[in-house]
Amino acid sequence: MIDTTVAQAQARGRTPSVVLGVLRHGRLAHVASAGRHPVPDRDLQYRIGSITKTMTAALVLQLRDAGVVDLDDPLRAHLPDVPFTRITLRQLLGHAAGLQREPDSDAWWERTTGTDLAGLLATLTPDKVALRPHTAYHYSNLAYGLLGAMTRRLTSTPWSELVRDRVLDPLGMSRTSYHPAAPFAPGYVVHPWHGTLAEEPRTDTGAMAPAGQLWSTVEDLSRWAAFLTDPDPAVLAPETMTEMCRPVAIDDPERWTGGHGLGPELYRVGERVFAGHGGSMPGYVALLAVHRPTRTGVVAFANSYGFADGSIRELGLRVLADVLDREPEPVAPWLPGRPPAPPVAPICGRWWWMGREFQASWDAGPGELVITQLGRGPAQTSRFTPDGPDRWRGTAGTQHGEILAVRRDPAGHPRALDIATFVLTRDPDQPDQPG
Repeated sequence: MIDTTVAQAQARGRTPSVVLGVLRHGRLAHVASAGRHPVPDRDLQYRIGSITKTMTAALVLQLRDAGVVDLDDPLRAHLPDVPFTRITLRQLLGHAAGLQREPDSDAWWERTTGTDLAGLLATLTPDKVALRPHTAYHYSNLAYGLLGAMTRRLTSTPWSELVRDRVLDPLGMSRTSYHPAAPFAPGYVVHPWHGTLAEEPRTDTGAMAPAGQLWSTVEDLSRWAAFLTDPDPAVLAPETMTEMCRPVAIDDPERWTGGHGLGPELYRVGERVFAGHGGSMPGYVALLAVHRPTRTGVVAFANSYGFADGSIRELGLRVLADVLDREPEPVAPWLPGRPPAPPVAPICGRWWWMGREFQASWDAGPGELVITQLGRGPAQTSRFTPDGPDRWRGTAGTQHGEILAVRRDPAGHPRALDIATFVLTRDPDQPDQPG
């Protein structure tokens, strides 16, 4: 089924070659390919374009986790050469800064040899801010050129070395490189009338490299896709990756089908949200998309810039949704649990607030207290972990971050659960009183 879908996309899109890999449980499970110029396989390099931005974002978040920067810092605090006083790192990562899309140049930066950092910074003036921050989603390649410049300034290490040393090498991505490394697929423009091929230049984009320079293979990029679903803590904390995949801006306010996190793009397909990024450079298009809860994903490449104007994204997202629909995750069996500790056991059971029924239960695996609202539509569940005697901190659900305090009577029996001033009691007719 996947092989046929890829073959049809290659034929209809009139592209020299297409290759697509499917991940299940974080591993490359299937590779489908079509075309003969060249014949693609899992070790053939293609240019990944803006998928590079997700790695640049990871470098910024590494610096944040190390305490070097705060995401709400102005860029100018760490890159004093820029003329923007208020634009923050968070806004740049999520394309919410309003910064203009491309750097100033006499030619398209992706198709010409790039300038150095001094040359890029010399083009900046305050009017490069096209919109006030957060007034609209406004994709900006320039933003990521500047974020890469900041990582270099803060570490005294070129971006190409940083991404190699802090991301690619630790994840075993030996076939992902700054310049193409044979075997690689040449990139083409396909003539619209007679189908002939014109090869595109393979440029070094210089200071704009953090926005789209890298090359990779299906095998290698699948490692990065797997990392997005289950990060290696030695490279990036799992909770940081979760933060990166939360929306900063919605790019489709009418239908909410897409948005942007702190680096990754977000795609809503039906009731699922996928994280990843698209990529394009002259002669190449690419897609990476993952469903983080199931560690399922796709990576896809084609070596024609005009591949039916967006077909690589359509192809990849369709395959990913089909895989999840046709091969759902196996249902984990229910297993008996261990009893909670004596102070916790009496908390479990039914509770009430304003006539609404709640259930407190114990999840022995992670050692969490689970509060579920019953009835009245889909169940709403919040999870809490211990935060001191009779004190619990919300870790998931509607009460994430809030404190649950257990109120006890003089005999030590739980009489109320105070969740951020919403007080649950055992009796639906007797609301608890302060004190």
